[in-house]
Amino acid sequence: MTTKKTISKKNTTSKKTPNLKKEIEKLKQELQEKNEKLLRSIADFQNYQKRIEKELQHREDDSKKKYLSELIDINELIKKAYEDNSPKEALKLILHNLNSFFEKEQIKCVDCVGKPFNHNLHHAISTVEKEDCENEIVVEEIKKGYLIDGKLLRPSQVIVAKKKEDE
Repeated sequence: MTTKKTISKKNTTSKKTPNLKKEIEKLKQELQEKNEKLLRSIADFQNYQKRIEKELQHREDDSKKKYLSELIDINELIKKAYEDNSPKEALKLILHNLNSFFEKEQIKCVDCVGKPFNHNLHHAISTVEKEDCENEIVVEEIKKGYLIDGKLLRPSQVIVAKKKEDE
């Protein structure tokens, strides 16, 4: 009796085998297609990264050229002023060129003397006790601060007043 069951199982298994082989082949092909698609996507992404890096490098180079050409002009003016017996006019021209460059690039000075100390715009390098002024007021500017497009480029280095305490 066991032999009949074994034979009947073999017959059903052999009938299913071609279907399973077809399905396995189909799944292998789908896997291969998806693998190729994935590899193409990875290659596309790597090409995109390289293109973006080249574009960023190109923009950076253009930006450097722009600023360096401005500096070359200023350098030449300074050389002329150095060679001139009366450099005052040349210095005026240099300052004018620098100020127009700053204006074009939207660089502005931070006004601070007589104003309350602001840690976002100022860097206190010292404090001084004073009777005739309020606490935390900027009394002297050591180094100018600058904003570019409204954002801090360099903080002002300042001396801040500290109200003199009564003894």
